[in-house]
Amino acid sequence: MSQATPSAATAPFDLSSCDQEPIRIPGSIQPHGFLLCLSEQLVVLQASENLAALAGMAAAHALGQPLAAVAGADAAALLAPGQALPERPTYLGSAALPNGAFFDVLGHAIDGLLLLEFEPTERHAAADFRQVFPLVGELMQQLPGATTIEAMSALAARQIRALTGFGRVMVYQFDRDGHGHVIAESLADGYHAYLGQHFPAGDIPRQARELYRVNRIRLISNAHYTPAPLLPQNNPVTGAPLDLTFAALRSVSPIHLQYMRNMDTLASMSVSVMVKGALWGLIACHHAQPRPLEFDKRGACEQLGQILSMCIESREDADDLQFRLELRRIMVSMLAGLTQGPDFIDNLRQVFPELLRFARAGGVAIVVDARVIVHGDTPDEGQIRALVDWLGVHSHSELFHTAHLSALYPPAAAFLCNGCGLLAMPISRIHQHYLLWFRPELVQTLDWAGNPHAKQAAPGQPQSLSPRTSFASWRETIHGTSAPWHAGEIELALEFRGALLGIALERAEQMAELAEELGRANKELEAFSYSVSHDLRAPLRHIVGFSNLLMEASEDSTAETRQRFLANIKDSARLAGKLVDDLLSFSHMGRAALRPITVNMDDMVKGAIARLGADYAGRDVRWQVGSLPTIVADPAFLQLAMFNLLSNAVKFTSQKDPAIITIDASTTDTDTVFRIADNGAGFNMAYVHKLFGVFQRLHRMEDFQGTGIGLANVRRIVERHGGRTWAESVAGGGATFYFSIPKVLNF
Repeated sequence: MSQATPSAATAPFDLSSCDQEPIRIPGSIQPHGFLLCLSEQLVVLQASENLAALAGMAAAHALGQPLAAVAGADAAALLAPGQALPERPTYLGSAALPNGAFFDVLGHAIDGLLLLEFEPTERHAAADFRQVFPLVGELMQQLPGATTIEAMSALAARQIRALTGFGRVMVYQFDRDGHGHVIAESLADGYHAYLGQHFPAGDIPRQARELYRVNRIRLISNAHYTPAPLLPQNNPVTGAPLDLTFAALRSVSPIHLQYMRNMDTLASMSVSVMVKGALWGLIACHHAQPRPLEFDKRGACEQLGQILSMCIESREDADDLQFRLELRRIMVSMLAGLTQGPDFIDNLRQVFPELLRFARAGGVAIVVDARVIVHGDTPDEGQIRALVDWLGVHSHSELFHTAHLSALYPPAAAFLCNGCGLLAMPISRIHQHYLLWFRPELVQTLDWAGNPHAKQAAPGQPQSLSPRTSFASWRETIHGTSAPWHAGEIELALEFRGALLGIALERAEQMAELAEELGRANKELEAFSYSVSHDLRAPLRHIVGFSNLLMEASEDSTAETRQRFLANIKDSARLAGKLVDDLLSFSHMGRAALRPITVNMDDMVKGAIARLGADYAGRDVRWQVGSLPTIVADPAFLQLAMFNLLSNAVKFTSQKDPAIITIDASTTDTDTVFRIADNGAGFNMAYVHKLFGVFQRLHRMEDFQGTGIGLANVRRIVERHGGRTWAESVAGGGATFYFSIPKVLNF
């Protein structure tokens, strides 16, 4: 919409172009004051054409004149040549013009110019801001007692009306669609009340809202004014229209002036309410007659608006924090329940009541493969399956939410009563599995200040652009929407989804580990079965064979022969018994709980060497034991592992003279590593992978006796502690065994 004289307001114009109106560069000002644009040397380069009426000098004559020649010495004394001004208007002082009139002078810098605004005042002295401080202080004292945003706004409206004398002061809040809702109001007698009513978003076009965001206060003292054009029309420095964004005298749209007159309002002031950098709402002041308002009172109103903004932000933050804390408490409770059993979906079923409270929903559904599990009031199973199929095609985000599902998914019109709003969460990155929350329809009744649809033109048809003419209460009932989803619900739902996927992934990893462990156990079981049948059969065969020989022996057989048969039977029985004992020990290693304490490894090794004394009696065995550290481990299990390793070293050095066995330790950032080395028979490294298996022997039974379970026990004990075992050797050149124990145990 282009800037023009008021008569242009009735010209036919496409309503959609209202958002393009250049309201920051109207090329004119409100005529109750005048404007001068100066160079840095305080020479007048541009002036409003009402200069003659207010200052006694024609605008054309003022161009090129110094400030003192146009506005007098008092005005010139307020600003020194070369003085910098801020980008926002600041009060420079009050000045008497040569014609005897007194003016408040505001100044700011814009596009290479110093822009001075002169507003008439009845004071013959500078503004005394002390008179408005008590009103600000009174509001500050009363606000802590207001517990709601509506109560805070009512206090601010009452205080601003007392300060300004306007007949109506409203505080209204913008909703998500830009509509304004009057939440507080202060009225003088005879003024129509709008409390609780809504104003359509179209009453304040997009670019006007942006202007309210950057310039927090705007005054129109007389809606019947005729704009005073600028001379020259454009900025003489840039050649572009003069930017009046921050000018207090900026002329407004003639359409807005007609809007005011239709509302029986001839003077208005708007103060922006800003929360977190966004335009939250407005404090709108109306008066039935023209009403000027001096700068000091406007400044006080702007401060009151800022105080209200800070209080609203603080209250909203506190309410939002409380809301999120409650949601998080519910979420923690749900997550605790989801880890109780092995079946993830059954666990979700157990927390259905918490799921409803978490999303303030009427119903919840879980869709996993062929299963649809519901709780509360939900659409039927067929409708849910069709919805999930649609989501799989049309939703590709981590979370889908809407308060008006039927607008996006028309079949939802069939289940408005329980599925008007939807929050849909995929709970698998691979499969089409969903957690769905449903909200029922929330029928809303809105009271509008006038019919918001009365100005709508037929599609494709232009409409004569004019403001609304009626503000009579008009009631509208809105169907097809649910309660909106709170930002905190969306954010915590995303967090909940991440936790769900983490639990599901952890379960999958546990299942994979279980499968791997089961596979290893099966292999061990196969080896176990074979070895038991082979190794246990040998001593039993000996027992049976020598028993038969003993029974068949003739009476003339010597006692020495019978004694030899009995000795063989006894040795075979002892071997079978040891084999069974070792098998039981190996089984025990996998089942018994560890009881870690601080263990002195020096004492443990000395004790093991002492116990082995009988096994190497008569041999030259030289022990080389280094300084061993203190660690945290299960002493009974670790003693068994260490004894098995030292016993092996003694056994496999039986053919060496002397036998040399070395025990020492080293540390890394995370582990303590023990080393047991000997100069015995060693083994072929090609078979090292079999070394720690159950019933695995790398030497003949005739050369070195044993059950083949000792090293398997060592590996199981060390792995139960979170460590690992390994070995190095050269056949005939000795062997070195290692095992590590973590410094911090995790089990």
